[in-house]
Amino acid sequence: MSIDKALLSRADNKCELCGLEDGLSEYIVEPREDSIVMCETCLASVDNPSDNSSHWFCLNDSMWSEVPAVQVMAYRVYSRLGNQEQLDMMYMEDDVKVWAEDGLKEENAEPVRDANGNILKAGDSVTIIKDLVVKGAGFTAKQGTTVKNIKMVEGDPTHIQGKVNGSTIFIISAFLKKL
Repeated sequence: MSIDKALLSRADNKCELCGLEDGLSEYIVEPREDSIVMCETCLASVDNPSDNSSHWFCLNDSMWSEVPAVQVMAYRVYSRLGNQEQLDMMYMEDDVKVWAEDGLKEENAEPVRDANGNILKAGDSVTIIKDLVVKGAGFTAKQGTTVKNIKMVEGDPTHIQGKVNGSTIFIISAFLKKL
């Protein structure tokens, strides 16, 4: 993958995290589409920085970068290393910190599982395995009812959202079986 000339110029032809000049590539910092220049050493251990923790002392300099995407990556690596002292020293604009934390939430999210331990995803279809009284709606969701196109409840791996009898309800995933 070739690196955009403007990006490479901004990075001064170096890795924006550690400063190495060899084995450079473009790295997209999700969930935004902003990119940084990263060397193969950083790239190899960015997801599991404890595999090469001594390499990451370089972040003492790059954490002060004026480039938000570089700040985000420094924050994420320090978070994965559990280095709270460095995280406390970092200064980031509120929207940049939200961006940094969004990437961590996705990788740390607990999967939603049905009664058999199968992982449920948005859009799946499930069957209710026990009669459930739906509070506030005045009906019982009967055993065997199929709930199509389920949605995940953000931050809660024990519930899903779906439509039963025309009403959108929250259902405890332990009472569901994936189809």
